[in-house]
Amino acid sequence: MSSIIYPVTNLAAVEQLNIVSGKGVYVFDDTGNKYLEGLSGLWCSALGYGNEELIAAINSQLTTLSYSHLFGGRTHPIVMELAEKLAAMVPVTDARIFFSNSGSEANDSQIKMLRYYGNAIGKPQKKKIIALDRGYHGVTVAAASLTGLPVMHSHFDLPVEALGILRADCPHYFRGKVDDESEDEFVSRLLKNLEQLIYEEGADTIAAFIAEPLMGAGGVIVPPEGYLPKVQALMNEHGILLWADEVICGFGRTGNDFGSTTMGIKPDLMSLAKQLSSAYIPISAAVIPGEMYEAMVDQSTQVGVFGHGYTYTGHPVACAAALKALEIYERDDLFARAAKMGAHMQTRLQRFACHELVGEVRGKGLIGAVELVANKETGQAFGDGRVGAFAQRACQDAGLLLRVVSGSSVAFCPPLIIEEKQIDEMIEKFDQALTATLEYAKKEKLIQ
Repeated sequence: MSSIIYPVTNLAAVEQLNIVSGKGVYVFDDTGNKYLEGLSGLWCSALGYGNEELIAAINSQLTTLSYSHLFGGRTHPIVMELAEKLAAMVPVTDARIFFSNSGSEANDSQIKMLRYYGNAIGKPQKKKIIALDRGYHGVTVAAASLTGLPVMHSHFDLPVEALGILRADCPHYFRGKVDDESEDEFVSRLLKNLEQLIYEEGADTIAAFIAEPLMGAGGVIVPPEGYLPKVQALMNEHGILLWADEVICGFGRTGNDFGSTTMGIKPDLMSLAKQLSSAYIPISAAVIPGEMYEAMVDQSTQVGVFGHGYTYTGHPVACAAALKALEIYERDDLFARAAKMGAHMQTRLQRFACHELVGEVRGKGLIGAVELVANKETGQAFGDGRVGAFAQRACQDAGLLLRVVSGSSVAFCPPLIIEEKQIDEMIEKFDQALTATLEYAKKEKLIQ
């Protein structure tokens, strides 16, 4: 065993799979086994592995300018080019971009900038943030506090209340509906609860509402039709900023440029990462509107500096990787291609909807989930994670790398470059794994 402390891992069960190389949509372990990478690593390897153009762009930047910081008025051409490219892409009004290294850091930075902005406009009490139950926004102290997954909170004693994080209902109709409630009734109830929360807390104390357009680690949850546009209307009514966490959904994943486009909203703030560079080099971006930035300019002048930033903010090599990834997405029309391949994947996944072990199949574009249940008739969830863990290992044994999230939901998120025949291969391998999982669940008497 090595000296590594492994992230999001049972620390008593580490180093079970050693990946040593990758090409296209496949990766290989240290014993030569080949796996189809069905989750794009961690929702991020949009262009797959070994993309020669990205590698060349990174190498070229390393030989030109391997590093330069952005502190104290310094800049460099590649970061300015990337900022302008992103500002032109996003739906945020007069967008301004702050770069960091991960989605967690982008969300941390957003929290700090919201507080900075509140002070700048004379509303220091406007600091609370509404976040969804089962939402995922990162693992730094502040970002983990936004996250609505208990496993990310256990034993960490996070300052959720001190940071003013408020929790709203998860918009998952399959799990959250009451009795024979329709989807429209479900949405109306959630909006009523949300509005009640705003009244109880006071709109003048709430800075923003954060949501993933499509929730990833919480179970690949697709909100009901109209939910997010209605949330946006409610936030506009109460003077609360709508903040889209696009870390997973951004750059083609849902079949459009951003998940916000797919879900019909125009956010005030956006957080970007993962597919921004196709995961070749860590980089993320916090996007804010120009009006917010202008207020921050005056505030920083009072103290002489905007006191936030990272050593690697706008790292030139990361910026070069991101610019090349964006160029490839646009040139090869990969967002439209993701919509086409996504339609095929969603159709193929639906074949499992009638399976004895499956409660719901859901998704958009090239992201989806198959939720495993203990009782198909009632939708009752499994009491623990044994079936989900078995399913994930069965997929691995079949040559397919997927991830089980939120208990027993098997997530699919292949690279955007995946071909139709490879989607079929992925489905066939999952079919094998699901058959083995059903046998296990029956043997262990876990099916009700």
